[in-house]
Amino acid sequence: MDPSLKPRPDSEGVTIDTEADADYADGPPTLEAGGGDLDAVRDIARAREAIAAEIGKRVVGQAEVVDQLLISLFARGHCLFVGVPGLAKTLLISTLAESLNLHFQRIQFTPDLMPSDITGTDVLEEDHATGKRVFRFIHGPIFTNLLLADEINRTPPKTQAALLQSMQEYEVTAGGQTFELARPFQVFATQNPIEQEGTYPLPEAQLDRFMLQVDVGYPSEDEEIQIALQQTSDYRPTIEPILSPERIVELQDLVLRVPAAEHVVRYAVTLARRTRPSEADAPDFIKSGVSWGAGPRASQAMILAAKARAILRGRFAAAIEDIRAMARPVLQHRLLVNYRAEAEGIRPGDIIDKLLAALPS
Repeated sequence: MDPSLKPRPDSEGVTIDTEADADYADGPPTLEAGGGDLDAVRDIARAREAIAAEIGKRVVGQAEVVDQLLISLFARGHCLFVGVPGLAKTLLISTLAESLNLHFQRIQFTPDLMPSDITGTDVLEEDHATGKRVFRFIHGPIFTNLLLADEINRTPPKTQAALLQSMQEYEVTAGGQTFELARPFQVFATQNPIEQEGTYPLPEAQLDRFMLQVDVGYPSEDEEIQIALQQTSDYRPTIEPILSPERIVELQDLVLRVPAAEHVVRYAVTLARRTRPSEADAPDFIKSGVSWGAGPRASQAMILAAKARAILRGRFAAAIEDIRAMARPVLQHRLLVNYRAEAEGIRPGDIIDKLLAALPS
């Protein structure tokens, strides 16, 4: 292995683990060993701490949620946050946008929301000079860097589908024209898991567009006391921008160049395939409790999320531990449990945890 790829600590105390897997011993890794890429790995590891510190000025606790939020951001994935009201999901996302100097738009999803309320609409205008009438397209809130789809399951599937093209192709087609969205572009959506009245379940095609489903839990007692003290005082912290949109795009491109050894990729694919009850080697608890498993997009999402997780921790290559850490948020919303599992109170996340226990690294 090239001596320049040996682990070395940086000046801020972040250790850069550049020891690649054995699969790369006979060939160069994807990252450039001699310059900008390794410096960028150090930059993104430091940026992670700085961004988390800025978010921590307003959001108490939720360290794991913030971590998964940043993984989805740098892996160029969309994220679905599931939690009861009052857990600062909206505040978390808006603070992230502020700390990254990103253009931010919020859409409150309601039953009467129309697709044009998201994408935009054509308006008939008259040219006072010529007297001619022409249609002009007015951009909707989807033309932004960071879109918050608040309570996304409160609008019908027809309106939810207005997000599909933008989430997959970074384009919006309206009025016979196709408009390209600025980069970075990501959709962060929130959903209340307990209130089902007046809601519409997200179609599987919509769910599959989200790289991660992040479960947002209650804070600890000490954290809740700190939250109460902050929110009932005049504490209004100023958020400092950490990265520019251009730098974020560069770091997102860096994630694609992070190496993942063949056995790491194989492990991610095996995990995704074992969730399918039709597979011959699927465990019995999958065959008895799951109607539909994860598709090929799931293994791709696990690998990308693992790469982002690795470099956010200052490591040079994705490892199986990264795949295992990202398996639950990547897979749980892609599993459809059957009536038997629902009757027994078994959730998709529980099945993923059991699958991880049955498939050691």
